[in-house]
Amino acid sequence: MRDDDPTFVELMQRELHAVRWPEPAELRARARRRSRRTALAAALAVLAVASGTALVEAGRAAPHAAPPAAAPASARPTATAWTATEVPAEVLLAPADLRTRTGVPLTEAGVREDIRLDDLLLYCRKHQSLSTEWAESRYSRSVTILRERPAADEQRPDQVLAMQDVYRVAPDVADRVFAGMGELLAPCRRWQFSGPTQWQGKTVNAQVVQSWQEVDHDFAGDDSVLLRHTVGPARNLDTGKPLGDLSKPNSRVVLRVGDLVSVIQVGRDGTEADLRKLAVVAAGRMCSAAHPRC
Repeated sequence: MRDDDPTFVELMQRELHAVRWPEPAELRARARRRSRRTALAAALAVLAVASGTALVEAGRAAPHAAPPAAAPASARPTATAWTATEVPAEVLLAPADLRTRTGVPLTEAGVREDIRLDDLLLYCRKHQSLSTEWAESRYSRSVTILRERPAADEQRPDQVLAMQDVYRVAPDVADRVFAGMGELLAPCRRWQFSGPTQWQGKTVNAQVVQSWQEVDHDFAGDDSVLLRHTVGPARNLDTGKPLGDLSKPNSRVVLRVGDLVSVIQVGRDGTEADLRKLAVVAAGRMCSAAHPRC
């Protein structure tokens, strides 16, 4: 008979699901204030308990050394150095791009938002006492597209079909995001996360290996990269035995057209092939609003 205590893998999967896809009901309730940062804070709390480490603020930490994708305050563009306009809604992916029935897309516009590539990647760097500041945009616009479902199914986590953020940035920031990608990912290409956790009513020392890899480049826009995040099987450090099954990799596309940078994700049922297709569509749509235009 199975114990009611969550396994290490379940804790990790629960945390990963929270980071990637806030619940649809919460998304609807906060259509103008998407809840990914709140979900991240809750997710990191789970990680902190599982690992036995102290929880630090989920948003930012004082940088030890500016990473390639970060923009120190002194280097960030000023109004006199660069003129920018807001990101128009027309550049965003639309329900018709997904070829399935969807609900009303949820959109949000922002000013001076961070270019958030992957919040769990930020936590990986923070865990290693590395810089955790993303580069900053001037303007941004985001969309979350949900599957059309009856109200009774509102809480199903697979309801999210796609999420996209589009940021307008200074030219040097756009170049730095892509030129420094390899160095940004280097400390997390094989990240061993370990600590005590509950397993079948006992406290055991467990470890899981996570990895971020660039698996494709230059398939859309001026610059593009497909990032794949994988979580290996958790194992008992004392016995060497596995503690559960593998979880599905989580992938996203980072795309640039002119001074616009976009981060695109698909839902649990989506594939990397779907991501590549959406990236091509997104690049074409961003052309009319980019500086310079395509």
